[in-house]
Amino acid sequence: MLTILQTDPYDGVDAVSGAAAAGLGIGTMFISLLVYIFYGYCMYKIFQKAGREDAWAAFVPIYNIIVLLDIVKKPTWWIILFFIPFVNLFASWVVNDRLAKGFAKETPLYTLLLFFLGFIFIPVLGLGSDPYDSKRIPND
Repeated sequence: MLTILQTDPYDGVDAVSGAAAAGLGIGTMFISLLVYIFYGYCMYKIFQKAGREDAWAAFVPIYNIIVLLDIVKKPTWWIILFFIPFVNLFASWVVNDRLAKGFAKETPLYTLLLFFLGFIFIPVLGLGSDPYDSKRIPND
């Protein structure tokens, strides 16, 4: 009797696709970590320019927002506003506006650029030569 060996043409495909997915995941994680470290470094430089001794806080999620609120002279309870949908847009706008004013960027255009293109203009503030002056920010 003749026995026909059947081979599955899809053998090994699951292993290859699994390895590809793992490679993409690890690559994405590595790139994300580099972006996080770069952005944290830029915030670190902003905190240093603002005269904060706890500039390391730039790398700590949520606490960095609390420190930023202190720098732009807003109360700490504003952190709650960042967790409310749509209200967080207003809070972010105010923080970006006051941060821009602290760096003598008085035009609404710079606030707009910080709000929509923060991934470009936060490094400009942090790595640029503009000094920070808290006297430019109005007291509430």
